[in-house]
Amino acid sequence: MTESTRAVERALDILLCLSGAEPALTLTQITERVELHKSTVYRLLATLESKRFVQREASTGAYRLGMRLVELGYAVLKHTDLSARAAPHLHRLAAEYRETVDLAILEGGQVVYLQVIESQQRVKIAAAPGERLPAFCTATGKAFLAFLSRDQVQKIFRQDARRYTVRTKNSLPPFLDDLRATRERGYAISVEEFEKGINAVAAPILDAQQRPLAAIAIVGPSFRLSRERMTELGRAVKITADTLAQEIGLTMPFSAQIT
Repeated sequence: MTESTRAVERALDILLCLSGAEPALTLTQITERVELHKSTVYRLLATLESKRFVQREASTGAYRLGMRLVELGYAVLKHTDLSARAAPHLHRLAAEYRETVDLAILEGGQVVYLQVIESQQRVKIAAAPGERLPAFCTATGKAFLAFLSRDQVQKIFRQDARRYTVRTKNSLPPFLDDLRATRERGYAISVEEFEKGINAVAAPILDAQQRPLAAIAIVGPSFRLSRERMTELGRAVKITADTLAQEIGLTMPFSAQIT
């Protein structure tokens, strides 16, 4: 085995170490688990951090998997049969609840819509496939952010924390409270936060480490999507997202936290 091949293998061991049950580990903990010299691990972590495969938490100094891996996961999803597998579920939701249903991924601080099943009602709301919307003030975006680390959330929030409507949460403390509530119930709610007169609910498709890979949402005019109805729809999209995750071979222990 060449030295370059050995370095790649060691870097992969570090990434696999960080993908375990504990999402954040210190340099010492990583060194012990991969059984390498601390200086070697430090150099590899510095390289991985520069390429955004890992990120170091400013508050604790611990390392966790970085956004580059999430982006690669989304790229994989774009070229798999996710949309095809999701289509029957999306059509079923649209037929049952008579509102627009969509499937999206997260890229940077924006959600990107992969598939949209438009409502058949005369008054309807629908994004176009490929359209991008901000993550922090949409139900779809919040479904992703509720399951990312606090550092990741703060970075995305600060990219575009402006007020789109009078209901937009553009202050971090209430926004984090909203994400905690989202995580606890398993689905996100947006009440006219991005655009006046539009409400939505969304649930993430989670992998075994509670990383959000995609999200399913139902969106419609606020006069039809009351708080009571959004509770019903939110439960429906969560069940659908969980079912789809199981169909594509994922498992979902429900225990993630933003600390």
